[in-house]
Parts: sequence; structure tokens; C-alpha cells
Amino acid sequence: MASNCCRRTLGDYFTLQRGTTYKSRLLGQPGPVLLGLATIHRNGGFRIDSLQTYGGESPEKLLVQAGELYLSLKDVTQSADLLGAVARLPIDHPPGRLTQDTVKLEPKGAYVPLDYIYWLLRTPQYRSYCRSYATGTTNLGLAREDFLAFPTPEPTPVRRRIVETLDTLENRIELNRQMSETLEAIARTLFKSWFVDFDPVRSKAAGCDPGFPKSLSDLFPVRLVDSELGEIPEGWAWVPLPKVIAVNPKRPLRKGEVAPYLDMGNMPTRGHSPDIVINRPFGSGTRFMNGDTLVARITPCLENGKTAFVDFLKDDQVGWGSTEYIVLRSEPPLPAEFAYCLARSEKFRKSLIQSMTGSSGRQRVPAETLSHFLLAMPPEPLAKTFGSYISPMFALASILACESRTLAALRDTILPKLISGETRMNTCHNVQSKVAI
Repeated sequence: MASNCCRRTLGDYFTLQRGTTYKSRLLGQPGPVLLGLATIHRNGGFRIDSLQTYGGESPEKLLVQAGELYLSLKDVTQSADLLGAVARLPIDHPPGRLTQDTVKLEPKGAYVPLDYIYWLLRTPQYRSYCRSYATGTTNLGLAREDFLAFPTPEPTPVRRRIVETLDTLENRIELNRQMSETLEAIARTLFKSWFVDFDPVRSKAAGCDPGFPKSLSDLFPVRLVDSELGEIPEGWAWVPLPKVIAVNPKRPLRKGEVAPYLDMGNMPTRGHSPDIVINRPFGSGTRFMNGDTLVARITPCLENGKTAFVDFLKDDQVGWGSTEYIVLRSEPPLPAEFAYCLARSEKFRKSLIQSMTGSSGRQRVPAETLSHFLLAMPPEPLAKTFGSYISPMFALASILACESRTLAALRDTILPKLISGETRMNTCHNVQSKVAI
């Protein structure tokens, strides 16, 4: 870091406002979202998939407004990925409330380059600084004075251009996420309507047009019949889940072989695709392939909705992850995405949560309990038709997720240049042109 551009520190720009504890019984009640560690991505960035509202006391000083910055000065892992990690509340997001684990950056003056500071606090140089000043063993901490002493280069024109490029990349990644979630929401709504609520059958039973083309409408029976498990479309059957969906199918992977690894921390709670998958030598863990669905079986990961559809591997490649995953794979004629839509359904999740065993705080779902879960099996023509509708949606969502991972890698390549200020202006222009929305 050149001495002539480090005349300021973060303390010249900010004071810090620490959050306070909250009452867990008020979670989920109307109020601002809580901005705790779970809302910050490892190494920085706002995490939208772990938000909970809070109905308790939220004074103005604890609120973070849209566009403002907050961060963690602690971490409970030896990797220290969250130590000093910063998040920026999206510009269209309602205010959020700090918890005891986070602090807000309060600007000292009218002009503080928040966008520039945000990206500065996501550079590898800053992350290295945080780790070098970390204190503690199990619970890592960063003192306020050490954080505020971080040298802050002036936001020169070149650095501002880099910030513009980084913002462009982040905006495109966010747009991809929104598009993917919309596609998945359509698929899951269709699944619930056809195979949980039986809406088309109910419409036909009531003498109403389900609103489908005749070729599709004819695939649904005209009435529901009673069964010991409740109403079911005529001609369908209740079947144990393992009869139509394989549970923990065997996958070949030799010990020590380097393969894609998905840890629990990167399992999505919203959306089907993880942000980060790394390569790691196989030791001991759950193995999976493209087309598999992964469900976290341990508390609180199951309750938080950690679920993924595997579409990020090469053909016939085997990946691996936590031993606390359950792997589901639809058997023909069900499409591969059927198991994922089922795993995201409220009925399925409630069933797994109710079947958890073990001591408090370490409860998990025994895989064999899935043998007791019954689902309504549609006839083959309808199962295949469902696949023809939703498979293209997931395919497009997969393309968007792949592009986002590529853009994130490009972002991480550019980030170190923000400290050095050594990049060509046309490089930033070319990046912005390629990802312009």
C-alpha cells in the first residue's frame, strides 16, 4: 500500500454504533428485520435469504437505513470469514435493526463515500488486516480501535471507476438472483397446485374449466376420492417416498480425490443454487451428482430451509459435502426437479421437523423416517408433462446462477485493484459494457 495514498483511516470517516440483544419470542412479529451475522455473506455482502422480522424495541440509533453499512466485529469460526465482514442494506430495502453481533458505520460528515468504503471493506487486503488483528481463540474479535485504524486510500478517479464496475457486477448478480427466484417460485407454485392441493381436479369436480389446454386438462381426473389419508385424485395412489424417490443413493468417490465440495454454510435457504462451491480432497461426507436434491437434516439448518438442487457439476461428476445432508433423487417418470419442489414444500418440511430425534441443539432427521412419508403419485403422462414445464425453468435458472458465479469471480479479481489503484480505465469500461443491464 503506497504511503502517499494512506493519509486517512476509517476513523476519519466513521464512528461505530453497536447493536443490542433482542428477545427471541418476538421474532417473526411485525417490525424491522434483524441484521445479525446471518445477514452478512462470508467475506462481505448482504445476505437476503436469512431475514427475520422483529417486533420488539428498535430505537432509531439501532436502525440501519437503505444504503447504509453495517458489519461484524466477531466470528465464531477459525476461518474468520465473518470477522470484519461488511454488508450494505439494499437501496430499496426497509430499515433493519442491529443485533448484539453487528455494528453500524455512522458517517462523521455530510460527504462520506459510502460506496467506495463498502468495496474497500471487501478487498482481500482489508480481510487480511482483520485476521491479523483478530483476538481470541474460539470466538474471534476485532477491537473497534483496530478496525477504525485501517488505512484508507483517497477515492481517486481510477478508484471511483473501479467502484462503478464493482457496483455494475453486483447489480447484475442481484438481478440474476431475482430472476432465478421468480422461475423457481413459478415451478413450486405449479407443484403445489397440481400435487398437493389438487386444484385442477377440484376445478373439474366443481364443473369449472381449470384454464388449461384440453390436452393438459384431460390428464387430470374429474373427481377426488376419499382415502385413509384424505382426498386424492381418482386413479392416483399414496406411495412411500422411497418407492419413487431414491434416498441417499450410492455415489463413487475415492478418499483423497479432489472433488467439488459444498459446506453447510453455503447451502441456500432461498433459491436452489449455492453461491460458492470449492474443490477439496474427499474425506468423509455425503456424495451427490447433478439432478440430486440436498436437504439439511440437522437443527437449525432444516428449520432455516437449507436445501439445494445440484446442477453445478459436470456430467457424471461426483461432489460431496456435509454428513448432515439427505440426498433425494426422483425416479422416472418423475422429473429430477420433482424431489426439489417436494423438499421445499411446507408439508414435507413439517414432516421432517416433527421426526427429528436427539438431544436439544443437536437434533437431526433419521433417513429411515422418510419411509413413512407418503405422497400422491400421479400417472406417468402427467408426471412427464410436469417435467416438460418445469425443467426448462430450472435450466434457465442454472444458466443465471452459473453466470453469477463467473461475475463473482471477476469481481474478486478486480477487488484487489481498489487498494493499489492500478488498473486500466478501459478494462473497467469493457466489464461494464459486457454486464450492462
